[in-house]
Amino acid sequence: MILDVFLYGVLVTIPVFFVQTQLSEILKQLQWFDFFHSFPVVVNNILKWFVVIAFTEEIFKYLVVKLVVFKNRELDEPLDVILYMIVAALGFAALENVLYLFSPIDSLSFQDLFSTTITISFIRFIGATLLHTLSSGLLGYFLALSFFNIQRRAALTVVGLSLAVILHGFYNFSIITLKSPINFIIPVIIILGSALFLFYAFNRIKKLKGLCKVESPFKINPIIKK
Repeated sequence: MILDVFLYGVLVTIPVFFVQTQLSEILKQLQWFDFFHSFPVVVNNILKWFVVIAFTEEIFKYLVVKLVVFKNRELDEPLDVILYMIVAALGFAALENVLYLFSPIDSLSFQDLFSTTITISFIRFIGATLLHTLSSGLLGYFLALSFFNIQRRAALTVVGLSLAVILHGFYNFSIITLKSPINFIIPVIIILGSALFLFYAFNRIKKLKGLCKVESPFKINPIIKK
């Protein structure tokens, strides 16, 4: 199941690329209208990094786990949801990193290519991979909580997805559009803060999981402790 989720995380990168391409074209066309043309550059950047990039990537990673794992008997503990979300994120980041790594080959000299590759490798393989992992893990935490509160399952899912999109989008927005040193400080704060929260989330779910066992995503069996 872990291998399946990882491979589906890799494969889902392809439709995400096409969806983002189409949304980017739509965003460019909207800028020709007077209403959107009057928007400042920062609004266009927010739409790009939060909607076109962050939302599409987070929703597709979530769909991998929802479609592959949620109806599978292998899902028998709430903590598994966090782990599977992280595995899907690692699969997604794996192919995305490769695509970013080889994207400048046609337009740069060997020296520029070498220096650019080193820079991209550092940013992508450390920062972006951690970002994908932590944002998906955060969403997984709220999905795990939803197993304990079926009535609020939809609300918890929306909250988790929204927070993952906000963190993801703010990371991209700050690192690309803001100036030094803010474009370094804010991403570091996001990564460290998300890591601490995920550490707390793991410990909380580990304590809660002894109170119930997941038989299916829609059925919770309480375990009575003497």
